[in-house]
Amino acid sequence: MISLIVAYAKNQVIGKDGDMPWSLPADLKNVKEITTGNTIVMGRKTFESIGRPLPNRRNVVLTRSRDFHPEGVDVVHTKEEVLALGDVIIFGGANIYGQFLDVVDRMYITEIELETEGDTFFPAWDKDAFVLVDKREGVVDEKNAYPHTFYVYERKNG
Repeated sequence: MISLIVAYAKNQVIGKDGDMPWSLPADLKNVKEITTGNTIVMGRKTFESIGRPLPNRRNVVLTRSRDFHPEGVDVVHTKEEVLALGDVIIFGGANIYGQFLDVVDRMYITEIELETEGDTFFPAWDKDAFVLVDKREGVVDEKNAYPHTFYVYERKNG
């Protein structure tokens, strides 16, 4: 199964200057719960913005660079190599999301009730090709300042 996980603002912003333009610990906890024990696939820029492999997951970086060999990650160079890995969770960024939207079976989306400036956006996707299977409202508190909702979509059969 090919899954995808993303957090975006209402205007589809996912990043600014190599970082997320918000702090939302509840989303980070959600990401950890979903991805721990699984294989995550990210682009080089996303990996570099994190700065290290995420623990308790197989970290795979998809990059065109043949000179990229960070410690603790597996490096692949094509979409086909990723698909051959079996069950994976696409972890970003925008270019990687765009490459896999046509084959994604499940999407974990955190939508943040925020209009913010950014330089990286989640690509447009066909909501009609998916069915909403889960929706949870996040809690706003002293650590999570923005209203947010966790969605799970699955691709419709046929």
